Amino acid sequence: MSVIDQTPPGGGDGVEPVDIQFEMERSFLEYSMSVIVSRALPDVRDGLKPVHRRILYSMWDTRRLPDRPHVKSATVVGDVMARFHPHGDTAIYDALARMVQDFSLRHPLIDGHGEFGSPSPNDGPAAMRYTECRLATLSMSMLEGLDERTVDFIPNFSGSDEEPVVLPARFPNLLVNGSQGIAVGMATNIPPHNLGEVIDATIYLLNNPGATPDDLMQFVKGPDFPTGALILGRSGILDAYRTGRGSVRMRAVAEIVEERNTTQIVVSEIPYQTAVESIDKQVADAIERGDLSGISATQDLSAGRETRYVITLRRDANANVVLNNLYKHTQLQTSFGIHMLALVDGVPRLVNLEQALTAYIAHQVEVITRRTEDRLRRARDRAHIVEGLLRAIDMLDAVIATIRGSDDRGQARANLMAEPFVLRGSGQSHLGHDAWQTHATRSKRARGRDG
Repeated sequence: MSVIDQTPPGGGDGVEPVDIQFEMERSFLEYSMSVIVSRALPDVRDGLKPVHRRILYSMWDTRRLPDRPHVKSATVVGDVMARFHPHGDTAIYDALARMVQDFSLRHPLIDGHGEFGSPSPNDGPAAMRYTECRLATLSMSMLEGLDERTVDFIPNFSGSDEEPVVLPARFPNLLVNGSQGIAVGMATNIPPHNLGEVIDATIYLLNNPGATPDDLMQFVKGPDFPTGALILGRSGILDAYRTGRGSVRMRAVAEIVEERNTTQIVVSEIPYQTAVESIDKQVADAIERGDLSGISATQDLSAGRETRYVITLRRDANANVVLNNLYKHTQLQTSFGIHMLALVDGVPRLVNLEQALTAYIAHQVEVITRRTEDRLRRARDRAHIVEGLLRAIDMLDAVIATIRGSDDRGQARANLMAEPFVLRGSGQSHLGHDAWQTHATRSKRARGRDG
């Protein structure tokens, strides 16, 4: 059945019948790819989604650098929204806050002042008008070389500015800080890793291009979650690094303490993306359902970055039995499903450990090549100017006489560029128009600064 079954009145000029099933499939596919590419999935090269990349670039472009004072988060959000990311300010601020949180990222990319939230789902960041931020020192490695033509730039949504397609990313951020995102029909969930281990694996892969994921696992032992806790077993890690998909079981660090006729279970580290408040509520619910017994009281004594959750047991309770039941019925033991999905050449692909690092290395080869070409171009331009200045100094009297004999600046430039003059003495041109104009402009700026 078609959307249009009959020719409309007036002859129907410019109207084409379209099958509704085809149109729905095409429109949904276009929407899906827009969400996948423009919002939800990170790029394998720099490990960033567009909103994170735009935040970092905007802060770099406006000089919110590690050695500069903090600025209001609202200032950064407003600039990003006005120039690069025409979406809601809440989405931008949430992305900014996550890059500040040391319990979300292994190495935060933004240095924040103020309340940027906690692992508790009920404790979000303070309003952007109250918090302040600037780039973290490590983030400068993500942006290093942007002013040396290392990456391509594209127009922003309005065509009034330009933004980088990808950041130079001088360390493998995709694995170091991980990423999470839900697109249309697919999702990514990459855990954070130890920076030193990932760098060692990258260097090994550079020296051994045929290395397998198993070879690289001698360096990358497993995820390195910022909240600590334990990883049970290796099978999930092996699956994830070999195929890009696996499940890692995490368990809290708990100690049974007996003193003064009282037995307590003291939890000092909890699994990634869990919160003591949520675990405490789960304990209470499990006790009410009858799944847990032998517990007389619970206390959350956590402060700052230190976790301390104390569970006091009854005198007749078996501490090991209670602890095992806690692992079973609460998030003191949980799983992290690894799904290493990222954009490779603009297409979402599931990558294993070797493929992720190979794509990163290819990106670095391009970055360094383009940086070298830009430095060579600048050196040649400078050499051309210096050569012209040296020629002019050798013929200083003739240059002065030519300038004095000219009516104005334009005529002086034309006379200096005239063939009889430029060929005098050396037999070749010594100062081209572009070089002379660049030198004159720089001299004018220097005089302006000195004056």
